[in-house]
Amino acid sequence: MIVLQTKQLIKIYGGKKDVNSTRALNGVDMRIENGEFVGVMGPSGSGKTTLLNILGGIDKPTSGFVKIMDKNIEALSKDELAIFRRKKLGFVFQEFNLMDSLTLKENVMLPMILNKNKPDIMEAKAKEIMEFFEIYDICDKYPYNVSGGQQQRVAASRALVNDPDIILADEPTGNLDSKSSNNVMKCLEKMNEERNSTILMVTHDPFAASFCKRIIFIKDGNINMEIARKGDRKEFFDRI
Repeated sequence: MIVLQTKQLIKIYGGKKDVNSTRALNGVDMRIENGEFVGVMGPSGSGKTTLLNILGGIDKPTSGFVKIMDKNIEALSKDELAIFRRKKLGFVFQEFNLMDSLTLKENVMLPMILNKNKPDIMEAKAKEIMEFFEIYDICDKYPYNVSGGQQQRVAASRALVNDPDIILADEPTGNLDSKSSNNVMKCLEKMNEERNSTILMVTHDPFAASFCKRIIFIKDGNINMEIARKGDRKEFFDRI
């Protein structure tokens, strides 16, 4: 089953006929199947972040389309898109984007609170997800009381709590030391392998990318090449 598909995705900043315009994406065609763990890599300015923003409905393409679960997100109204993003997409950012005034468990519950889920359902789901990530024992602490790696696991829990169709991760290890990076990537790998979560991750880090099953390399706004993991992670890291 195809979870995400793009067709001839073009993004131009500054208007089509503007002499100062910048072509950030130049006809990107991609598809992601259910249960895939895909990495997107490329040099700075290659279009990685622009692509992720368009896939997540944060930005709009100049032309082309994005379909998620066969729904063209360009055709949705602003309110429809907000609901679609909340129910169908999970986001993990480099900046953990946790609310300091809420406990870790309340941060995980946030998407369910916005969906007006029943309290007992929210409690049970938050407990299940936080136990899955081995952070339920710190659920009543606040973000500023725990490590960066623990905060990122809370962010991953929040991304997963509504059972999204796809999780979009933007440099999830960018602010972490090597030990925390390893822990977070093992969590994403666990999500993919044990819960069959579909994940698309933008990263510049070959170590993080080695946890993926497939890597798409972007250069000058277009897909330059792809490689798929065949052997073990060390071998894939060397290939990347």
